[in-house]
Parts: sequence; structure tokens; C-alpha cells
Amino acid sequence: MSILKDLQDLIEADIITQETAEKIKNHYKDKGDSSINRLFVVFGILGAILVGLGIILIIAHNWDELSKTIKTIFAFLPLVIGQLLCGYALIKKNQSIAWKESTSTFLFFGVGASISLVSQVYNIPGDLSTFILTWMLICLPIVYVMNSSLTSLFFIVGITYYATETSYWSSPSKESYLYWPLLLSILPHYYQLFKKRPKSNFMVLHNWFVPLSVLIVLGTLADKEGELMMVAYFSLFGLFYLIGNLDFFTEQKARSNGYKLFGSLGMIILLLTLSFSEIWEDLRKHEYVFKELITTPEFIVSVILTALTSWMFYVYQKNKSIEDIKPLAPMFIVFAITFIIGHYFSFAVVLINLLVLAIGILTIRNGAEKNHLGILNYGLAIIAILITCRFFDTDLSFVVRGILFVLVGVGFFATNYWMLRKRKKNEH
Repeated sequence: MSILKDLQDLIEADIITQETAEKIKNHYKDKGDSSINRLFVVFGILGAILVGLGIILIIAHNWDELSKTIKTIFAFLPLVIGQLLCGYALIKKNQSIAWKESTSTFLFFGVGASISLVSQVYNIPGDLSTFILTWMLICLPIVYVMNSSLTSLFFIVGITYYATETSYWSSPSKESYLYWPLLLSILPHYYQLFKKRPKSNFMVLHNWFVPLSVLIVLGTLADKEGELMMVAYFSLFGLFYLIGNLDFFTEQKARSNGYKLFGSLGMIILLLTLSFSEIWEDLRKHEYVFKELITTPEFIVSVILTALTSWMFYVYQKNKSIEDIKPLAPMFIVFAITFIIGHYFSFAVVLINLLVLAIGILTIRNGAEKNHLGILNYGLAIIAILITCRFFDTDLSFVVRGILFVLVGVGFFATNYWMLRKRKKNEH
């Protein structure tokens, strides 16, 4: 690195001291070591996966020619090898993330291979969801014994697949309530990542995997009153958005903040979906029996999520002024009220459209105040999409529709041009 080569010249020219030069050398050495360690972790994990797949393929190729005893031995072989490797990593390589993650990955897939092979050899009946659930329950201790974040991510994917297989894809569908305690069981590891390695790649991946998993599985709670899940989902989006705006996440790069992205886009998409009058007409045709309604899982989860989001909003807002409220932060409350109104009055669709328009305008203002082109264009995009929706939903003439699109296009150009000129002016 050129700066390291120039250090001696800088010392001789009395620009820096010998002590400062040593600090610079140590800084770049640590940075280089960190990059090497990350590569070692990645290649170690890939190596473990490839070795495991290779062993499975070799066994599978000769499977039919093997006796039942040999098949049983081979069925447990991946499990035994994985445990021995994990034991070696714990005893001899306890400080090596690469060793712990790669051996844990091998053991994770070894457990799945052993379960499936034993079931095949002895013709043990069972469906796919039961297999995945058994696999995940056996592998949960690996996360904490090995302190393996990659196994935690595999676990989240596994329980998500279990829930979708059980409730979405099976016929007849069954409840997948076990998903929720399983998800809670992984949160202590997530918290340890937050405390010890808040900027690690594993932390970033958890910030995306956890909210995405919850979004996918929440729909499994729908039963007979599925339309109430709109309130549940909107409150969940609001909760994610508020979590994404906590100090910890705002100090991170945007790529680390899956909560804010899912929350913001989710609320906007749901509002735009409900900006069409046909949906509200269908909702008003539905009749509710209150005594039956309050016992449905959709109602219960909607109340729980709305209460939880209200608490998070209080936590987020308690030390801030009203002027600091972000446009989307209190929208879950407004949406819940509008949803109730929409079951009795037709003007709810007008309120939704005005709400989306207001969010777009406030987002543009927020972007202008922060001198942030991304936020500003996001607000313009919200308004543009709203106008596009009304293009297909109103009886306006094509001339009026064309003028609206021209105005939006001019708005995009004018606001971006003004923002760029403002930045140049501030630089000078």
C-alpha cells in the first residue's frame, strides 16, 4: 500500500512522528487481517457445504447396492463427523469464527441428512413439515453451543419453511403456531450479536431475515376473517418502521436496515392497494358478529400488534418533539381508524388517497429539509404511483391524465435540479 511506503519520508520531513507512523501501520495491518478473516470464514463455510454435498452424492450413487447395516452406518456418518469436527473446533479452535461457523454448517446439514436417510432405510412415515420441524429442533442447540450465526440464519429459514409448508401448501392446511416459540428461541442469539458484533455481516443478515420471516408467516394466522389481517399487517409494518428508526439502526448503513425498508414499503403498498374503491365495497358487504369476531385469531393478532406498535411509538417519540415525527410513524393509528370507518362509510377510500398524498408531500419536504435526494425522490415516486393508480380508476379524460403525468415529470426534474443547485451553493 502506497501510504505505508511513504511513511518513512513523512517521518523524515517531520510531518508525522514515529509513534503516529506505528499507529498507521497497525491500523492497516488490523484492517488487512480483518479482510483475510472474513474471506477465511466465507471459504470455510463454502468448503463445509461442498464437502457435505459431496459425501451425500457419493453415498447416493451406490445406495441401492449397500446392505441395510451399511446404509445405517452411512446414515449416521455425517452426524458423527459433524459432531467430531464441532468438538475439535470448540476445544482447539474456540477463537476461530471460521472453524466454528464451517463445522456448525456441516453438522447442521449432517443432521438433516441423517434424519432423512434413517427414515428411508427403516421406512419411517412422516410428512415434509414434520421432518423440517424435527430437524430444526435438533439443530437449535448448535446455535448456542457453537455460537454459530450462520446456523441461526439456517434455522430461521427452516422454521419459516416449516410454517409455510404446514399452513400455506399442505392440504388440508394445519396451524403452525410452533413457529412463534421457535422464532423467540433464536432471539437471545440475535441480541448477543447486537451487543457484541453490531456491525458484522451476520448482524446485517439477521436484520433482513428476521423481519422477512415474520412477514411471510404472519399470514398463516388468517382463518375466517382474513380481511382483518390488513390491520395486523399494517401494524406490523408500522412496528418495523419504528424499529428501523431507532438510534442503533439510523447509525448504520441503509443496507443494514431491513426493518425500515420493509416497514416503509409495506405501508405504502398496502395504502395504494386500498386506494381502489372496489376493495372497500367488498368490505362493506361483510357482516360481523362481535362475539364471534373477538375470538378469531385475526382479531387477536391485530389487537396485539397494534398495542405493541403503540408502545414502540411511545418509546420512539417520548424524547422527541411533535415536529420530529416522521410522516409514516403514526400511520398505523390513522389506518386502523380509517379501516373501521370504511366498513360503514364509502368516503374511506377518499381518506386513503388523501393519506397517501399527504405522506408523499411530507416525505418530499423531509427530503428537502435533510438535503437528501433519495428521500425526496421517494416522496415523488409515491405521488407518481398514486396518480398512476387513479389513471386506471377514474373517468378523467386522457388530456387531464396526460397533464397530470407531465406535471409529475416536471416535478421530478424541478425538485432534483433545485436540490442539486442548493448542494453546489452550500459547497461554495
